[in-house]
Amino acid sequence: MQLALRDHQSAETMNELRALNARFIHNFVTNDVPSHDAILHPAFITILPTGQRWDRATYLKYWATAFDPDVIVYWDVRDELITVIGDVALVRSTNKCTRRRDGNEVTGMTTYTDTYLFENGAWKCIQAQITAVAPEHYPADDTIVSVYIEGKLQPRAS
Repeated sequence: MQLALRDHQSAETMNELRALNARFIHNFVTNDVPSHDAILHPAFITILPTGQRWDRATYLKYWATAFDPDVIVYWDVRDELITVIGDVALVRSTNKCTRRRDGNEVTGMTTYTDTYLFENGAWKCIQAQITAVAPEHYPADDTIVSVYIEGKLQPRAS
């Protein structure tokens, strides 16, 4: 019996990748290492805005405590763009973040590209790369996909 080829351009695939992007962010905000570990490829690496590269183990150790809702008081995902080429998906979005330190709040944005590989019937993230965004390139608020305030996902307006 031959397996049917999967249509990676289908609405189903795009919805699956949007859900993975939402899960990726939710895992970060909730420090959910087991859920995050499950969507990473064994050869996963991350590239930070400084250019530093972390292997999977270093990244997951950081992931366990990276989000502190008392420090990161606002987090959103915006400007989501997903491109699928064969068995590779590029999932890109921008995060707006407000951090509170010593009574001061600082807001900035980073954009990321998460590269997924479709292998053994599932999408696995093989690389995450984060880049700082200059204010003149901030995506507009009308592109917001999700919002977290003090670590809590906010309901979406209908």
